[in-house]
Amino acid sequence: MTRFSTWLRRIGPGVAGCSAVALMLTGCGPAAIGNDDGAPKFELSATTPNPSKEIDSFSWALYAEPFSLDYAYAFDYSDNLVLSNMCESLFSWNADLTTSPGLATKFEQLDDLTWVYTIRQGVHFHDGSLMSADDVVASLQRHQSEEVGSFWASSFDRVASIEKTGDYEVTITTTTPDYGLNSALVGAPGVIESAKTLAEAGTDYGNSSTGVNCTGPFMFDNWAPGESISLKRFDNYWDPEAKAKAKEMSFQILPDATARTNALQTGEIDGSWQVPSNAIDILKANTDAGNMYFGTDTSVQSLVTSNLEGVFADVRVRKALMMAINREALLRAAEQGYGSVTNGLTTKNVWIGAKPATVDAAFGELQTLDYDLEEAKRLVKDAGATGKKFVYATASITAAFDIASRAVASAAKEIGLEPEILTMSNDKYTTLFSDPEARKGIDIFETSWYLSSAEPLEMYTVLRTGDFSNYGGWSNTEFDDLVNEAIGTKDPDAKAQLTAQAAKIASDEVVWSPLYETVTSLWLGKRITGVAPSINYMYFPWAATIGGR
Repeated sequence: MTRFSTWLRRIGPGVAGCSAVALMLTGCGPAAIGNDDGAPKFELSATTPNPSKEIDSFSWALYAEPFSLDYAYAFDYSDNLVLSNMCESLFSWNADLTTSPGLATKFEQLDDLTWVYTIRQGVHFHDGSLMSADDVVASLQRHQSEEVGSFWASSFDRVASIEKTGDYEVTITTTTPDYGLNSALVGAPGVIESAKTLAEAGTDYGNSSTGVNCTGPFMFDNWAPGESISLKRFDNYWDPEAKAKAKEMSFQILPDATARTNALQTGEIDGSWQVPSNAIDILKANTDAGNMYFGTDTSVQSLVTSNLEGVFADVRVRKALMMAINREALLRAAEQGYGSVTNGLTTKNVWIGAKPATVDAAFGELQTLDYDLEEAKRLVKDAGATGKKFVYATASITAAFDIASRAVASAAKEIGLEPEILTMSNDKYTTLFSDPEARKGIDIFETSWYLSSAEPLEMYTVLRTGDFSNYGGWSNTEFDDLVNEAIGTKDPDAKAQLTAQAAKIASDEVVWSPLYETVTSLWLGKRITGVAPSINYMYFPWAATIGGR
């Protein structure tokens, strides 16, 4: 996104010629693998039918229990899709990936280092207290606290100070120009909590006994560990036109993919994001129970090399493993064709502000590691890696993860490597993304990595030397310099060109191994409707829009 005016420019989420509400997945996003009759396998929907009434309650499926509801540690799907209904950020992320005012009504850039935010007045926290600039300062500064250890601390790397400059005004000063800051404030880094509650709860904030005290249309009610999380409507929500249409909602924690699918078909659970891919065709056909929808996504399924000192220390081995995987066949088997093979770690629809030629060049320069077993075997042999062992961590989050782990193991064996599959619980698997101790002894694992803004730099900043999410400890000075220069570049196309150069280095080094893009999948049972099928559910109060048919 661009962010150099008094408000974020509301550009469409794709490059020129691509619509956020494109019906067919061609060109602008993943190209759909067709059915046997040649018809596209799926279409994107911008909306679902409007609800006709309010309802008392509805239920939603979760594949894993949140690690925490503390926004400083909300780093995965389960954490954020729950939290987004209770807590709001300074900026709001729309279904078409554009951005609009949230808890900040506007902002102004005074100079290259100074940003002034006007804070919305008349906003109540769930405990009834009014939000002010003090709460904004406390919430943002918390990411800078070494004691807190926020997972989002790197978003504030260039921030020198966050100060209250009026009852409803906050000024952020940076050490060097930072044109990535405002895109970060759309997501968890921009969430505003009650300063008083943060101070009182301390380290207990966001756990099952304390919950959260935010400003969203739903408020925390109860968290039964391992079972469910329930929310209730906040009737004093600041935007009466956007108040929740349901009095209550509950998240049911169902790690088993088969159990989730059965619960959706029987109506025990009313809805779900991230529908298990092997169940999509079944659910599509079961129109008596509900409806499947597909929407805009920013996710890429990739292999993360978490140990660059073992068998994957040699880039030739990383290349070889990619060349041993038939990604087209993997997409069909793992995702039933709901997606498209890619060489990029981002989707094209997040390159907002870049010229079409810049985006085409960025993706055209990426390394293409096509399926070639003989070449892959040669690379492994030349690297002296034949017979070497590695550990691949996985979880039964969906059938896709199970299939991918078997496919990677089979591919590795074909080229002379010795894989060991380590299957973890869903909850334990999520800790791989936040806890270095959890990654010890693991060489590679799979991620469905989503961007939480329409800014490709978000992906490449995490691969800088020493970054929290640089799981393998990869380091490249030229890459770091390009990313840092891009962050300080105001012109969006020039910034994108620098990002493209960094992307090429990461691609050449096979830091992460992109497999395929996915689409947002949504199931709505017959009782409910009203939510837009879009990845913005990670940072938008989507549950508030759901009502009865």
